[in-house]
Amino acid sequence: MNQEKSIIRELFGWIVYILIIIGLTYLIITFVGQRTRVSGSSMETTLSDGDNLIVDKISYRFREPKRFEIIVFPYQYKENTYYIKRIIGMPGETVQVKEGKVYINGQDLDEHYGNEDMIAPGIAEEPILLGNDEYFVLGDNRNHSADSRDESVGVLHRKDLLGRAWIRIWPFDKFGVIKHE
Repeated sequence: MNQEKSIIRELFGWIVYILIIIGLTYLIITFVGQRTRVSGSSMETTLSDGDNLIVDKISYRFREPKRFEIIVFPYQYKENTYYIKRIIGMPGETVQVKEGKVYINGQDLDEHYGNEDMIAPGIAEEPILLGNDEYFVLGDNRNHSADSRDESVGVLHRKDLLGRAWIRIWPFDKFGVIKHE
């Protein structure tokens, strides 16, 4: 009888332990981090097709996004699809693309990661004044990226930002914290 109670107590302990682990995993995935996979070449050479990332979903609960951070946001026309882009324009700024370059408030933006001049300015051919909670995002591989220049993406609102790319976990030879220049 005592041995039976001991087995039941041990089994109950394991069930509670497993439920706690499942609960903590759910909380971490929901509020702290999320794994996502890079699909396509829009962020080359910073991120490559097939890279697996952990997205930091908690930082933006305590601070505002910054220029040049690589962020993740849901694509509005397809469920469970996420875009990964770089923040270029901040709230209250005027963004324009002309002669292949990005201009913020009329000044040429000094960038170190873009690999070529933009061919198509899209909706940013005319100046875009960003609202108090709006962000303008671009892919690093500008001529192969659907980003804020495209009407289907447009400017993002603060609530749209899922989080920032934090750690590359695959491939292992590129494992590490992602640099947000």
